[in-house]
Amino acid sequence: MSITPHDERFMAAAIRLSRWHLGRTATNPSVGCLIVRDGVIVGRAVTALSGRPHAETQALAEAGALARGATAYVTLEPCSHHGKTPPCAEALIAYGVARVVISVTDPDPRVSGRGIAMLREACIEVDAGVLEAEGRHSLAPYLTRQTKDRPYVTLKLAVSADGMIGREGAGQVAITGPEARAQVQALRAETDAILVGIGTAIADDPLLTVRVSGLESQSPIRIVLDPSLALPLTSKLVETAREVPVIVVASEEVSLLEAEGLPPSDLPGISPTSGEIGKRRDPNSQAGSSSPATADLGRGASPQLISPPVGGEARAGEAGAIDPVDQSQRRTPGRAEGGNAPADATDMDSRRAALEAAGVEVLYCNPYHPEVLLPALATRGISSLLVEGGAKTARLFLEAGLVDRIQLYRAPVVIGEGGIESPLDATDIPSGFAHTGTLMFGEDRLDEYERGF
Repeated sequence: MSITPHDERFMAAAIRLSRWHLGRTATNPSVGCLIVRDGVIVGRAVTALSGRPHAETQALAEAGALARGATAYVTLEPCSHHGKTPPCAEALIAYGVARVVISVTDPDPRVSGRGIAMLREACIEVDAGVLEAEGRHSLAPYLTRQTKDRPYVTLKLAVSADGMIGREGAGQVAITGPEARAQVQALRAETDAILVGIGTAIADDPLLTVRVSGLESQSPIRIVLDPSLALPLTSKLVETAREVPVIVVASEEVSLLEAEGLPPSDLPGISPTSGEIGKRRDPNSQAGSSSPATADLGRGASPQLISPPVGGEARAGEAGAIDPVDQSQRRTPGRAEGGNAPADATDMDSRRAALEAAGVEVLYCNPYHPEVLLPALATRGISSLLVEGGAKTARLFLEAGLVDRIQLYRAPVVIGEGGIESPLDATDIPSGFAHTGTLMFGEDRLDEYERGF
């Protein structure tokens, strides 16, 4: 049977329905399903909160006997394996649907193509690929985690008329108006996790929660890149960690310090104030012959010195990365950089214990190699990640080529002297991104760019 405008209309409705529970279905994708009989919708559902029951079984239950001989419109191929629930393909067969229309084939190897095969073996007509581009867009977080072993990454920036994202030493600065800020709250509500650098976490002391009435429970997991565990116990993030989860990403060498009881200066290639925690020297090289700028690059890492000073990300007006040869650049980090580095393993262990006692999860992973960090987050079921805070953190993900979507807000506000320059503007969007739309929120303009996958 050929695809008709009638099919596209119902699939578009199913895709809209699927967005209702974005970011709220745990490791399962948010799928929409419509059961249509004689042109009338007799059952509809979206994947339930926490991921179960699936959309198909709920929609079939609502349709009841009317499902027999009907058409099911599903945004993702029905599952075919026995997990915590029976296969949705079996439910469609049992209810006697005559036809199933699918937008996107599931890349999960337990399902891919098998759900379609089960349905066809039961003499059910199947058409796949209806509004596939739109379906893939709505399922982007799930598809990215399945095919790339990492979350789908959105970078959000609010830029002033003079190209700034904030003002040095001023903490949080309102750049966009209330309409745009409300839109960002909605974005947070449909995202699994939100990430900032320690410099932003300390300078701005943000909550990073959803602050829209009725949506507070949809606040994302909050993640801080914090190599030396410098996040203050008095910060809003720590004080609310038992209400909304917080993950602090510490350098793997921090864990090594605790295990071996060594002061930072005894670790190869690491100084307490050099900013190089998270960089390992090649164990096969002679001492001093390998720069931390090229050691431990990992998969796809850029051969640049990208670690900021210990405890924080460099903010506007600070020097760039420290030259590992020119020791004159070394300095003790100040508050804006995340506080002083721990002097020894005992101090580090006490910081970790205090954070964990407050409900914070400490994840030991190289915080400045996103190609390593993102798969670690994916193993925790995080399918979508919003990068919000810090110019250096934004550059880190952009230079690693691990941003999938850019949301660039531009406001008429002028920051002026002492401004923190934006790492990105509309004139220098990286190659590979397509402009997908422009929206106005009050006086603020949102341009969205997406990378194909």
